[in-house]
Formats: sequence, structure tokens, C-alpha cells
Amino acid sequence: MSTTAFNPNMFESIKSALTKQTETQSTKFKDFLKTEPGNTYTVRLLPYVGDPSKTFFRYYSYSWNSFANGQFTTVVSPATWGERDPISEERYRILRTGTEEEKKKAAALTRRENWLVNIYIVNDPVNPDNNGQIKVLRFGRQLHKIIMDAISGEDAEDFGPRIFDLSPKGCNFKIKVERQGDYPTYVSSKFVSPREIEDLDESSYKEIYKNVKDLESYVTLKTQDELKEILDIHYHCKEDEPEPEIKSIKETSSPAKAENKSQDDDQEKSVTEIVDDSIESLLKNL
Repeated sequence: MSTTAFNPNMFESIKSALTKQTETQSTKFKDFLKTEPGNTYTVRLLPYVGDPSKTFFRYYSYSWNSFANGQFTTVVSPATWGERDPISEERYRILRTGTEEEKKKAAALTRRENWLVNIYIVNDPVNPDNNGQIKVLRFGRQLHKIIMDAISGEDAEDFGPRIFDLSPKGCNFKIKVERQGDYPTYVSSKFVSPREIEDLDESSYKEIYKNVKDLESYVTLKTQDELKEILDIHYHCKEDEPEPEIKSIKETSSPAKAENKSQDDDQEKSVTEIVDDSIESLLKNL
């Protein structure tokens, strides 16, 4: 059976595909709102009108500096989709049977909870070119509490659906970034009274709502084998194995980066959630 010879057309196809992948990754990175301490960012939350249940995307992740080469390593937990999580299971094994030194090292494998939501930038004091654009806000538990209070908590009567409304009846979200020790904090962020967004009309609202981003496309689910390989190389420092692609979500300076570590919600428990509960019990006895 003959093999087709390599030719210049094949090279052009290879170059084109690689260029497209690089451009796509760069674009997704730029889609995130980058925040800096000492600034207040004014945004309006955007609903995913095609399927309102996708307005927020919650995911779990791990991030640590590789014990093999110091490279920043971040992966999304399969628990995001209700699947078994080999990293959580490995942490449980270490906390149950490992040495004190191994248990201390396992703190690097703490799972964190974050959310994504589309936002319309009303005012970015650091990058004014972002004003009037749709971005993705990545946030953790501090901002999540403020948003939930506005949707269904003690502030729901004042805000509720208004936080997603682009009209003059809608309410802006003021994301105030302050520094607490070595980390940023967002506890002073708040929704404000209804007000008009300049240069927007009803036709603009429809166009903006239509162009919100598919939030789940910003995370990548790796296979069980891929996650185990990442653990072997970047946690256990096993050698003679190929370097895997370790970034499954673009890391930015965002409201989620330094917020509190997460705990599992009270819901029907998957295998991974049972493991996580067991970890918490072990930690209490350490």
C-alpha cells in the first residue's frame, strides 16, 4: 500500500491549523476580565438568553506549582461534571495512609470552587478599551455570596432580575478590589441602584444578549489517564514520561484567584464527594 508523499499543500494545512489553534487560545485568554487591587470595575451581568440555566458555569479545579519543575499547573476537576476525580482520591489516600511530610505536601491538591458569567463592561478604570465589550468574569466564593444575595437572598427585593437587565431599570455591579495582606479581597463589592448605560438602546440590548459567550467552552475535561499522568509527573515527580498539556483553563488575575478554598455543596453525593467528606473528617483529627 503506497503512502502519499509529503507536499507543500500539506505544510500549508499544518501551518494554518497551528496558527488557528494559537489564535483561539489567545482570544479566549483575552475574553476574561483582568482585575487589579485598588480599582473598582463597573459591569452589568448578562444572562445566557438561549438557555438561562447556562448563565453561570460552576466548576472545580486544582492549581499548584509543579514539584518537578516549578511550572504552574492547573486542571479542572471531573467532579464539575459529576465524574470520579483521581486527584481528590489520591489526596484522600495520602491523608489516610501517608506520612506527616506527605500529608503536608498534599495541601497543594486542595480543590477550589469557581464560577464564570458573561458581563458587559461599563467602566474598566485600568483598560478603558474594554468598555462596551462583553467579557467573562471568573469569580470565587466572595463574589458568589454577593451575587446570590442579590438573586435570592436578603437583597433580592431590591435587585433580583434587575442585575441582568441592560435597560435603565437594570443595576450595575461594582467590583471593588482591595488588598488584604498578600491577596486581593472583593467583600466590598456591591450592586447599585438602577441606572442607564450610556450609548445603549433596545437594539443594542438584543445584539449584546445574542453575542454572549459559551462559558463551558473555556474549560477542558481531561481523561482519567491524563489526570493521573499529570499527578505522576507534576506531583509525584516520576521521570521518563512525556510532558502532558497541563493547562485546562486560562489563568488570569481575576476575582476567583485568591478567594477561599471550597467545600462540597450539600447534595446527593458522588464517589468523589464521599472521598472529599472523608478528607474533611481526617483533617479534623490531625
